[in-house]
This record gives sequence, C-alpha cells and structure tokens, in this order.
Amino acid sequence: MLRKSLLALAAIAAILGGLNYFLHLPQSSIAASQAMRLPVDPAPLVVTTSTGEHAFQIEIADDSSERSAGLMFRETMDDDHGMLFVFEQSRPVSFWMRNTPMPLDLVFIDANGAVRDILPGEPFSETPIGPAAPVKFVLELKRGMADMAGIKPGDAVRHPAIGVAGSQDPG
Repeated sequence: MLRKSLLALAAIAAILGGLNYFLHLPQSSIAASQAMRLPVDPAPLVVTTSTGEHAFQIEIADDSSERSAGLMFRETMDDDHGMLFVFEQSRPVSFWMRNTPMPLDLVFIDANGAVRDILPGEPFSETPIGPAAPVKFVLELKRGMADMAGIKPGDAVRHPAIGVAGSQDPG
C-alpha cells in the first residue's frame, strides 16, 4: 500500500512538473520577443560638438546579454534618448539590426571618448555595421539625431561609464 501511494505521488509530481514546464515555456518565448528596457542612467551622456553640448538620457548595456538584446523590438524612443553599449576593452565591433524596427544612428566611440564613426542602422537588416577601427563604446540613437546634434568624428563624448572604463583600457 505504501509503495502504491509513493508511486501515485511520484506520478502526480511528474505530471505537475511537466505541466509547470509547459506553462512557463510560452512566457519565455513571449519574453524573448519583447523589448528589453534597462534603467535610465541618472547621469546624462554629453557630446561636445562644433554647435555646443548635446545631452542624451541613456540606458547602459554593459554585459553580453544586454548588448545582445540592445534595442531589438523597440518601436519608439524619445529624441533625447539612447543606449550606450560598453565593452570590456577596445575591439573591432559590428552590429546588426535583426528584430529592430527603428532606424538608428550608431555612434562608435573609442576608449578616450572620441567619436570614431557614425553609421546608419536599417530596420531588420542583418548586414553587419561597424567602423574600421576598434572601439570601446557604441551609442545608438534614433536615426537623424546624430546629424541634428551635429555629431561628427572627433567630437568628445562624456559620461561616467566612459570616464571609468576609458581610464582602465590601454587602447
């Protein structure tokens, strides 16, 4: 009798475990197709251009999972908003726009906070986008915002994440 009860409990546990697996599977799939939203950093990112200083409110993607998700699935973003991708060290980088419905400006920044290149990101494109030189940071903005702010290669970018990370990178 005890053996039958234990077998019955084991069967119920297996069924509930399987049911739990199937109940959570769709939620994982849904989460994978939703936009990641990171906290807005309290310090604005400031770009000094020939027309003056331009501030952006940014989310910081500084680990591999955040950098992989980036702005995928985002349909809108404020003009003064962006996402700063922070890499551990300067390196060649390339981005693509898979699952990204918004056209973007990708601003490539070296370890010292200097803009190296600005390239357009086309919605849903899987074509790699990257500068010729290694960089440590990439700032994604809504398409046209870099031009509107007058951002050009050589301009200086300031933010605590760049200052701290830039000081630890030999190049």
